[in-house]
Amino acid sequence: MTGDTSRPKQTALWISVTVALAVLLALGTWQMQRRAWKLSLIDRIEHRAHDEAISLTLAKDLWQRQHDVEYYRVLLVGRFLHDEERHLYTVEDGKAGYRIITPLVTGGGAIVLVDRGYVPEALKDPATRAEGQIAGTVELVGHARASVPPGWFIPRGDIARNQWFTRDVAAMAASLPGDQPPRVAPFMVEAEAEKIPGGWPRGGGTGFTFSNRHLEYALTWYGLAVTLLIVAFMLARSRAQEAT
Repeated sequence: MTGDTSRPKQTALWISVTVALAVLLALGTWQMQRRAWKLSLIDRIEHRAHDEAISLTLAKDLWQRQHDVEYYRVLLVGRFLHDEERHLYTVEDGKAGYRIITPLVTGGGAIVLVDRGYVPEALKDPATRAEGQIAGTVELVGHARASVPPGWFIPRGDIARNQWFTRDVAAMAASLPGDQPPRVAPFMVEAEAEKIPGGWPRGGGTGFTFSNRHLEYALTWYGLAVTLLIVAFMLARSRAQEAT
């Protein structure tokens, strides 16, 4: 009778092991695929972020064709509309402050929102950094960044208080007066660090550090699969010995 009852138990054990093993191997393989994707992404961004700057016209054309201009270096020539700057709340080096987002209008009439850089809370008012409110035509290079709309945990911008919580290009553009909104590029440009009179805003805040622990995660899942097999064989052997 003992042998008759052990066979169904062994069958149930190996069915469970097979299902769990398939799940663990699938998770490991998925992480390896994610690793390949992340390495490709990092390589693409590295090239874009260090290549020669492209024109705003070309950046907008690339956006129209592939909706991806992330981290391309873009050359801008125009004048700032300082009266229309927007304040994007941020925390840098443990200190609360704002990214100063200022529309720049080109000679051809196109507008692009430029993240000029960081200022501490005490310098939110433009009057406290009047030297940095550069007049006339400027030339700058920055990295194109895609719009980030608000979500479940990120509130919408407060237009009345001019306080924003995410890089919401569409909403910021819509908040501009007159005929300006339709002329605004669908992406933002984060200015590279440069000497600004008075030192504020402080540009160059674009980050290029990307987490890539997918190989570690994959090895963890594969390791669990091997461990499962070892434990299953030991358990099966123990039950077989008990049956005899």
